[in-house]
Amino acid sequence: MFRRGESIQIKSPDQLAVMRQAGLVVALALQAVSAAVRPGVSTRELDAIARECIASNGATSSFLGYHGFPAVICTSVNDEVVHGIPGDRVLDDGDLISIDCGAIVDGWHGDAAVSVPVGAVADSVLALSAATQASLWAGLRQARAGNRLSDIGHAVELSLTAAGDYGIVEEYTGHGIGTSMHMHPSIPNYGKPGKGPVLKIGMALAIEPMATLGSAGVGVLPDGWTVVALDGAPAAHWEHTVAITETGPWVLTALDEVRLGPREPR
Repeated sequence: MFRRGESIQIKSPDQLAVMRQAGLVVALALQAVSAAVRPGVSTRELDAIARECIASNGATSSFLGYHGFPAVICTSVNDEVVHGIPGDRVLDDGDLISIDCGAIVDGWHGDAAVSVPVGAVADSVLALSAATQASLWAGLRQARAGNRLSDIGHAVELSLTAAGDYGIVEEYTGHGIGTSMHMHPSIPNYGKPGKGPVLKIGMALAIEPMATLGSAGVGVLPDGWTVVALDGAPAAHWEHTVAITETGPWVLTALDEVRLGPREPR
């Protein structure tokens, strides 16, 4: 996705503050869409809610028109891992829908995703989503100056493997973010620690673990966007944009102010 040797964009405190504004719009949109999730609602209706929320908060969509993508959110249901296109699909009781959203304020991007149960969902699927969310926070806690990039993916992998026998998707990764939605570096959700660039104050990263109840194999549907688990197993996707600051990770797409503080003593 990125050129070899490409540098990681460094933001000033003022620029990160604008990214927080974009991240808050994303958080508000995800809150509104999540509240509307229920059996009988269509994914197109959810997209309309996100559109209105983004526009009413003075932002524009990161997704709409991106390489031709036709919506402001991705709606991935059950075995759809990421990049599902909103449309006529109606949610059923027992579904799990992953909702991904991006917004732009004054040229700066925020990007986040949540997985939302629809009605009564199987315990195993709820556990998958909870484990994927927990692995996201494990990765976020490693977004600190002085760490190496691979420390993030290593923490995600350790968290998921400790939680259960889940398939960790390797083909799709987190990414740098700032004046573009997808920037250097790629951030895999697995790997050995202590590898890759040193993380520095002013970097911003979108960390997004994706996991399934089955194998890690994925493929893309004929629509050219929707990524599905090849074995048909349910999948979950969670994401936050985080800034690396002097005082620790600052989660820019959290609804409430979340600063994870200094490193915990070993």
